[in-house]
Amino acid sequence: MKNLYLFFALAFFALNANSQSFPIDFSTTLHSFSTFNGSQFSIISDPDDATNNVGEIKNSGTSEWEGGALSLKTGVDLASSRIITLRAYNFNTNQNVVLFKFEDGTKQNVELTDTMTTMGWQTLTFDFNKAKANYLDQTTFVANGSYKKIVIFLNGGIFDSGTLLFDDIDGGTPVLPPTLDTVYTDLVWADEFDGNGSLDSDKWFHQTKLPAGGSWFNGELQHYTDRIENSKVENGKLIITAKKETFTDQGQTKNYTSARLNSKFAFTYGRVDARAKLPRGNGTWPAIWMLGRNIAEDGGYWNDDFGTTGWPLCGEIDIMEHYGNNQDVIHGSLHTVSSSGATVNTGSVTIPNVSDSFFVYSMNWSPNEISFMVDGEIYYTYNPTNKNVNTWPFFEPQYILLNIAMGGIGGSIDPNFTESAMEIDYIRVYQNITPTSISEEMGLEKLISLYPNPTNSSFQIIGLADENVSVEIFDLLGKIVFQQNQILANTPINIDFLQEGYYSVIVKSQNKTFTKKLIKY
Repeated sequence: MKNLYLFFALAFFALNANSQSFPIDFSTTLHSFSTFNGSQFSIISDPDDATNNVGEIKNSGTSEWEGGALSLKTGVDLASSRIITLRAYNFNTNQNVVLFKFEDGTKQNVELTDTMTTMGWQTLTFDFNKAKANYLDQTTFVANGSYKKIVIFLNGGIFDSGTLLFDDIDGGTPVLPPTLDTVYTDLVWADEFDGNGSLDSDKWFHQTKLPAGGSWFNGELQHYTDRIENSKVENGKLIITAKKETFTDQGQTKNYTSARLNSKFAFTYGRVDARAKLPRGNGTWPAIWMLGRNIAEDGGYWNDDFGTTGWPLCGEIDIMEHYGNNQDVIHGSLHTVSSSGATVNTGSVTIPNVSDSFFVYSMNWSPNEISFMVDGEIYYTYNPTNKNVNTWPFFEPQYILLNIAMGGIGGSIDPNFTESAMEIDYIRVYQNITPTSISEEMGLEKLISLYPNPTNSSFQIIGLADENVSVEIFDLLGKIVFQQNQILANTPINIDFLQEGYYSVIVKSQNKTFTKKLIKY
């Protein structure tokens, strides 16, 4: 075994899927590398400075390509700055090759090598103006693009045992993280799940009625129940438990039980934060998600009052989905008429230990876009250029659902599965509320509505007595496009002159102000 120690003072920016900012200094465990082909990673004390931690990759010598990889949270952009430097320390004069590679699943991988030749500290430089497509390809080119993963090899391509120590990283241009177009700050609804026992029935409804045909959608194999064995509040957390058990209900016998909850609260635009720890096991399919309040779904909480629209026209927002056959990969998705089933608009991120630790899963919904986050970091944003009823049904109120399905997209169920739970510490919904506006999300959603909606010519204000109201219509840029006082409620309001698109309608009735969403097609 070579007596080799390499100290990287590679100063980089935010790297690991858990890393927050540069440099990578191993002062915490956030910068842990994953390894492959027999190598091992650990964090140890710097041999020259016991107060400083460094990363260590040990090659076993059993494979030609042993090394470590680090997923980048925000990525590096090679378009403008391509020099990565590495300061290394070598205890001998052996020629030891370090390969530095950028990877991205949607782009060409690029890499360079440099060689340690002398003892002591020296600087290795990786100039991606002269990148290579792979280690054996001698053709160089100027690397471009944004990359979200680095891989480091020690003496790659040969069977060689050795130890690589590294500490800090620098170079490249950090890719600025995406930002939200609207920040919501006013807490309008929440459940902290304080106490023990049954759920708050003022906030949650157990959806247990089977769909027509006797089974839930997507090949799911469970009964949803309202039993405390499947959903309860315990020690300040909501516990939804999927169980393997023979259970008969509604004339159907199934081998698994779980719970599916509907919020008795619906809203349009805002942010949802849910702090949760997820179940484990092949076949589990936990979800924190939303459906249009207008979905026609027999047995759902909102169906009797608002169920006029089928799926996916009602719209679906999947804040968090986790498939048990793909552990630690989190999905955020949208389902619309233009994008349902296999063509779903979806993003994903790998978060280690989601079944062992709590993370905050979030969705931020504005009139323009919907973003998905884990612990405040955006990993996917949906913003179709052409917003219409097929691509953007998200102008109507949606409600929150919590459940664990079994089977379906969760994969084949582990035959040794007995039970597993999703624990939710809290769910919080934020909006921006002005003193002069009483939003429909504050419990007044059933007072008035616009009908028909969507519309191509006119609409009426439904739900108020025959009284005069004032109406203002604003476009998505906040420009007023219609204003009229003393309109009798239930009287058609002509909007033939408006272009197709989405509008906010402010209705002032007596001392109350309501904001409604309207789509013109």
